[in-house]
Amino acid sequence: MTSTPTVLIVEDSFLLLEMLTNLCEQEGIRVVEASSGEAALTILRRRGAEIDWLFTDIRLPGLIDGWTVADSYRAIHPDRPVIYASTGPAQERRTVPGSLYVQKPYQVREIIALARMMAQALAEPRRRAG
Repeated sequence: MTSTPTVLIVEDSFLLLEMLTNLCEQEGIRVVEASSGEAALTILRRRGAEIDWLFTDIRLPGLIDGWTVADSYRAIHPDRPVIYASTGPAQERRTVPGSLYVQKPYQVREIIALARMMAQALAEPRRRAG
């Protein structure tokens, strides 16, 4: 992992993507952005090793949804955290170990809490190693 935690945020709503990026950056997290599943898979192929956790919308435009993005991320990093977001009903959820599910519309404080939790969790192994 890099010294600064890095998240890949996959969100097709520009306003939500911008808000999530700003909130994470305020918590000291580097952000890589993708607005579609296809863009996210390209990023994972090129830069997957540097991504410490994934925040993905489930419903994305195009042929690649958030579940597929997460499956690809988990192929690279099986033990790293994934946060799924969707407006969809509860039956849409999959049980995925090491993941969280947030229902849209979410509140800013929820996302700040998640970003802080991820930053702290990812910093712990670095402190022990250093």
